Amino acid sequence: MENVSHNVRLTAPELSALWTQYMNDTMSICFLTHAVGTTKDKEVSTILNHAINLSEGHVTKIEEFLKQEMYPLPKGFTKEDVNLNAPPLFSETFLLQYLYVMTIHGLNAYSLSLGSSVRIDQREFYIQCNRETTDLYNRILDIMLHKGIFSRPPFINTPHDRDTIDKQNYLTGWFGKRRPLNGIEIGNIYYNIQKTVVKAVLETAFSQVSQSKEIRDYFIRGSRICNKHVEIFNSILTEEQLPVPRNWTSEVTNSTVSPYSDKLMLFHIVTLVAVTVGYYGTALSVCQRRDLFMQYMRLMTEIGLYAEDGTNILINKGWLEQPPTADDRIAIAKKK
Repeated sequence: MENVSHNVRLTAPELSALWTQYMNDTMSICFLTHAVGTTKDKEVSTILNHAINLSEGHVTKIEEFLKQEMYPLPKGFTKEDVNLNAPPLFSETFLLQYLYVMTIHGLNAYSLSLGSSVRIDQREFYIQCNRETTDLYNRILDIMLHKGIFSRPPFINTPHDRDTIDKQNYLTGWFGKRRPLNGIEIGNIYYNIQKTVVKAVLETAFSQVSQSKEIRDYFIRGSRICNKHVEIFNSILTEEQLPVPRNWTSEVTNSTVSPYSDKLMLFHIVTLVAVTVGYYGTALSVCQRRDLFMQYMRLMTEIGLYAEDGTNILINKGWLEQPPTADDRIAIAKKK
């Protein structure tokens, strides 16, 4: 077993994973701290507080790792980015759906971070993060099922016998008779709808409270893009006579007082858009119908451009912190 005396420096992927998680967890603490202060449902309040405690524990551990490496801590998000006196922006029901989707994002991120970690303390950290988040996921899902607010993915019937694919038209989609969606395709479409709906709700809510017209317009544009994507995905499922997930837009209150800084809200949306590109790419990689493949390609291009515009706003506002980056050797040489 590796002797962790910290003589072995953190690798670039290890540093980047810690830095990214620090940014996301400090943002999450701000978001959930306001949310928990507006809830009256004891079950919702308990699960939100538990999520906050997990994020705070992660932040403390990451600070220890980065200090040991003498790597500067990112600023991330602080109490300056949250207004605890602002009225509720979301219903308690939506907060559960939000936390459910964000927990899925967290599980995926921790798995990727574990897979790119070499040092034993980093591996142990992400294994622990996965354990904690898996427990959180189970608790959220249990509450949602108990309250009857979870939208289950579609069911498919059991075939009479196993079968193999023996015709090339299994891959068709643009012309001729389309084959029914397979279970993998159904799952990716359904869960991408759920994630996209949550982002659309956030953008709708953030557009109500943002102090900047530029950022407000950006959120409105994003909400329209999300709603269009949801309509496309819904139409694919509806064509197969399959159910679609619930729309949560009605769970936004009519408040115009912002609980969060424009910096936090914009960072949150840009981060979610980047994650969406990854999910679409994963879905695209297992598509076996050409029309779905092309849809994902087109939608990825659209949200990729949207993400770039959001990143440019962050840069122009001076809000985008630079992640761990390799040295510019030419620039260093020119300083002599």
